[in-house]
Order: sequence, then structure tokens, then C-alpha cells
Amino acid sequence: MADKDFEGPDDGDEVVDSGAADQAAPEGAADGPDTQPEELTVDDILGAAQSDEAAVADAPAEEHDLVLDLKRVQAEYANYRRRTEEQREVEIARAKGSVAKGMLPVLDDLDRAEKHGDLEEGTPLAAIADKIRTVVARLGVERYGEAGEAFDPQQHEAIFQAPTPGTTEATILEVVEVGYRLGDLELRPAKVVVAVPAE
Repeated sequence: MADKDFEGPDDGDEVVDSGAADQAAPEGAADGPDTQPEELTVDDILGAAQSDEAAVADAPAEEHDLVLDLKRVQAEYANYRRRTEEQREVEIARAKGSVAKGMLPVLDDLDRAEKHGDLEEGTPLAAIADKIRTVVARLGVERYGEAGEAFDPQQHEAIFQAPTPGTTEATILEVVEVGYRLGDLELRPAKVVVAVPAE
């Protein structure tokens, strides 16, 4: 009777030791595959704080160097843009001057035709002459040298000096060839006869 009241474990049942179970699964351990992060020690925390302070201390010097590099690059770029723009303006003026110089003989022929009365109003040649002169003016070409103006050796080329009574200063007496300029660029000086004071 006593043997029936006591039932021991079957041969297939696994006996679990409660003490072993406590050791295998410590309190607070996760049941899933994820594991808890390792706990940091006091030394680890102090070491991380010191490394952060060192990084902060180094940051201003690195930032200063970066600002200097940026300013240097900006200055170099500004100089490059200025030189490029100046060179571009020089090339444009040179190209315009080359075109204008090629037109000067044509303008001279038109002036001669006008003096001989070949450019009468309403004629086809007069219309062509107006168009050519308009194109040249749009390029910025200016003509200079008129009789009666004061002689300027910087702008006029004297091919003959004529002593003239009553003249107190050198004056243009006759324009042999009109001068042309394009802005500050001298395309051709005006060739003139100069009236000078008579002795």
C-alpha cells in the first residue's frame, strides 16, 4: 500500500535540479537570442570621458586650420575669376579692334566717294554706306580729327607744318586721313596738316 502511494519518476522523465537551473539562467537574463550589453566599469567610463575631452580640445585648432584653408581657396578663386574676366575683356577688345582695322580701308573709300559726290541720297551705294557705318559705330569705333581742332601729338600725326600768319598755337589745317579709335585702343592716328605760328 505504501509502495503504491509513492510514485517515483518514470524512466523517461528528466529530473531537474533546482540549484543547477538557478546557475544556468541568472536572474534578469533574456529568454530570447538577444543578450544584455556588457556592463561598463568605472575605469571604462573615466577613459571615455578623457577621450571626449581630448577631442573637444583638439577641435578648435582643426577648425581654425579649416577656416584658413577655406579663406585661401576663396582668395585664389577670386583672383582666378578676376584674371579670367580681365583676359576676356582684352580678347574681346582685340577681336573688335581686328575687325575694325579691316574696315578702315572701306571707310576711307566711302569718304572719298562722298567727297566726289558718289553717295547721293537715295542711291543704293548711299544705303550700303549707311549700313556699313552703322555696323562700325555699333562696334564702338569713333572717328576723330577735324580741321580747326588743336593739334595733339598724342592723337594726330603731322605730315606737314604750314606757317600761318595770325596762328598762335598749332592747329589742324587739313585732315589728310581721319583717325579712328576703339575705346582706349588707337586704331589709327589722324594724319593732318598743321598750321603753326609764322615767324
